[in-house]
Parts: sequence; C-alpha cells; structure tokens
Amino acid sequence: MIEEIGRKIRNLRTAAELTQDELAGRAGLTDGFISQVERGLTSISVDSLKQILDALNVSLAEFFEEEEPVKVVFREKDRVELEEVGTGKLLLLVPGATNREMEPALLRLEPGQSTDIRPPFQGDVFGYVLQGRVQLDYGGDNHKVGAGNCFYFTAEHEHQISNPGGRHAELLWITAPPSF
Repeated sequence: MIEEIGRKIRNLRTAAELTQDELAGRAGLTDGFISQVERGLTSISVDSLKQILDALNVSLAEFFEEEEPVKVVFREKDRVELEEVGTGKLLLLVPGATNREMEPALLRLEPGQSTDIRPPFQGDVFGYVLQGRVQLDYGGDNHKVGAGNCFYFTAEHEHQISNPGGRHAELLWITAPPSF
C-alpha cells in the first residue's frame, strides 16, 4: 500500500511537470520526504498526504478512486468495420481511437477499388502494404507501393489510395490525429 501511494504521487507530480523540490515547496514539506514517499520508503500521515494532494489540486476522493484498467491489447473481435460501396473495407483496429493521438486501420481493396478522395487535414498519414500493390495519389503525384513497402506524408494535400492490380491489396493505414 505504501508503494502504491508513492507511485500515484510520483505519477501525479510528473504529470503536473513538477520536480520533487517544487512539490515539496508547494506542500510545505521537504524534498527528501517527498522522495522517500514516492519510493515507498516511509509511511505518510493523512495530513501530509492532504498537503501534497492540495499542492497537486487533487482531492482525497480522486486520489483513492479505483483506476480503470487500461486496455492495451486489441483482438480481431474488437475491430470495427467501416465499408462503403466500391471503396473497399476499412477495419478500425482500435475502437475509440478518435480519443487518442493516432488511429490505426486495416484497409482491404479489391482490384479496381479505391478509397474516397481524402481532403487535406493537419496531421500525418502512414501506410504499410501487407499484400498486393496500391497506388497512392498525393497532391497530384502517383506513387506505386508494393507489399513490404510503406508511405508517409503530411496530409496537407488531397490523397487517395487505389488498387489498380488484378488481386486484392491490404495495408496498415495510420492517421494522426484520427480522421476515419
């Protein structure tokens, strides 16, 4: 329990971008005491904990709230399919990724299929071709990208991915920030 309290204080302090010395000054404690608490080397009184949490703008109730486990592994059954007629199949690999920094998807294109023309946005696009071959149209230039190769660009121009080949193509497609 002592180690967990120390870990939570350290995480809150670093999230607030404070040094141990700065937190100690705000809480009216010594930096040595903060260090010992964070490393789980000493117990802490309720009064001292309250001083630290006040300095971090965190209530006791918030501090002792049970944390939801963070999901880090996403299985095939978790995928969300987005499909439009004639534009291939887009599988969102991480549901709820719109609340994250990037959005990974799996794009499957049958021969002759292409994505809609994507408008410019402030962000980046990455693609890694897993199977087949695709054509990337970016800012008026056409690029052929085969299996095992990738592309990366800043999305300041319209772009589209198509499959001009005779067999299906599949690629990992990542946008940052999310745009699907």
